[in-house]
Amino acid sequence: MEHALESHVNGVGGTPSPVSAPAQPQRTRRWLPTLLVSPSVLVLLLWMIVPLAMTLYFSVSRYNLLNPDQTGLAGLDNYRFLVEDPAFWPAIANTLVLIGSVLVISVVAGTLLAVLFDQPFAGRGVARILVISPFFVMPTVAALIWKNMMLHPVYGLAAWVARLFGAEPVDWLAMHPMLSVIIIVAWQWTPFAFLILLTALQSLDPEQKEAAQLDGASPVRIFWHIVLPHLKRAIAVVVMIETIFLLSIFAEIHTTTAGGPGTATTNLAYFVYSLGLQQFDIGIASAGGIVAVVLANVVAFFLVRMLARNLKGVHEQ
Repeated sequence: MEHALESHVNGVGGTPSPVSAPAQPQRTRRWLPTLLVSPSVLVLLLWMIVPLAMTLYFSVSRYNLLNPDQTGLAGLDNYRFLVEDPAFWPAIANTLVLIGSVLVISVVAGTLLAVLFDQPFAGRGVARILVISPFFVMPTVAALIWKNMMLHPVYGLAAWVARLFGAEPVDWLAMHPMLSVIIIVAWQWTPFAFLILLTALQSLDPEQKEAAQLDGASPVRIFWHIVLPHLKRAIAVVVMIETIFLLSIFAEIHTTTAGGPGTATTNLAYFVYSLGLQQFDIGIASAGGIVAVVLANVVAFFLVRMLARNLKGVHEQ
């Protein structure tokens, strides 16, 4: 009986049985990646969840710095006051106008610049550095440059050009505030689109364009049927990244127009700032922050689906 048990444990001929020996190392190796990644995931969750939970709590609470005695839960009153605020819906409209206009300008200008700088010419490297340099300028500095050096109605470059042609200088920030902000933000983000699209364009096989030229295709047809389809995936990436960042544009508006005149340039980010740090109503400002988070997630959801559809089309090809 003892010999049978020993044979069963040690295997036939006294050799150790390999059935259960590697089970523990395999289990350890399976859990090891989770154990190594878990601290980073925990820190990231705390970094995201704690501020979001506090904002959600304040959004349903009475919290006004000018009236500290008023406390307690407000329910959905903060959201009702937010929606009924006369500046709320103009802020939503201004946000959409700003994002859409900057996206159109940056993508179109970035595509044309990428096609231009893909051609060989003397000094191309220096010219590329000059084109992408606005992207590395801080938003506040860029806004000050445009406000005081470009669009100033007395000693700005635009005023000097207007007087050069005998026209009356225009106070752009007062008469065309939203257009001025769009120009400033597009000037900053066009280099980003140019850099991404130029990188994508350099991966295009030149033999395709050479074959089209031999077949008699014009440059416009080559661009429309070969270059632009090749840039479709890169354009989707540019649109997704820029949209996420453009939802939080603040410094350019605060430095140039302060959301005015009136609410002409007040976007959602500046509207939340005015509620929290100018009117000192943290409860309603937190409700606005929750609305901004929901809007950003809705936009990101559709943009990610669009990008995934483009990637799927590329892989199928």
